[in-house]
Amino acid sequence: MAINPTIIHEAYHTLVFSQKWVPSEAKRRLKMLLKHPYIEFFSQTKKICVIALNLATQYKLGGRDALIIANFIANKISTFYTHDQELLALKKNFMEELT
Repeated sequence: MAINPTIIHEAYHTLVFSQKWVPSEAKRRLKMLLKHPYIEFFSQTKKICVIALNLATQYKLGGRDALIIANFIANKISTFYTHDQELLALKKNFMEELT
């Protein structure tokens, strides 16, 4: 499983502000996720930022969504899991970018 900083912080935001978790509990659980031996953590680089800017303008994405997808593209992750309806609608286009 691949993950990056934007996903961790989006998850924190959702847990704390939408689901009303106690911030310390959200932090504890997300840190446990980062320690999992089968989690691959990808950093974000200038190259990824450039890819994200291109995706944002080409597909009319928000900055965070573009950054998440760019990270996967740059790291050659061809399959990703999401509930984001905007990303699901663009799935075909992203799959072409990923291959």
